[in-house]
Amino acid sequence: MKTVQIECPDEVLISLKETLDEFSHEIRMAAAAKLYELGKLSSGRAAELAGIPHVSFLQALARYSVPIFDMTSEELKRDVENA
Repeated sequence: MKTVQIECPDEVLISLKETLDEFSHEIRMAAAAKLYELGKLSSGRAAELAGIPHVSFLQALARYSVPIFDMTSEELKRDVENA
């Protein structure tokens, strides 16, 4: 596994009222959610990046306003009609 290192001013942690471990988890989850939203990672790979189980990742997406399914209303209507 590769490691990515970022600098974080102490003031950011103070403002967020988070420990370094909490901040690290939040950054991983936020990055995973965004990369999933952009279609750059599958939900499974994004869950790996976040370091959490797949189902937990899918449930956590709501916190970031990221839809689990990205379908237009027309696509959804077609799927329902074909079911």
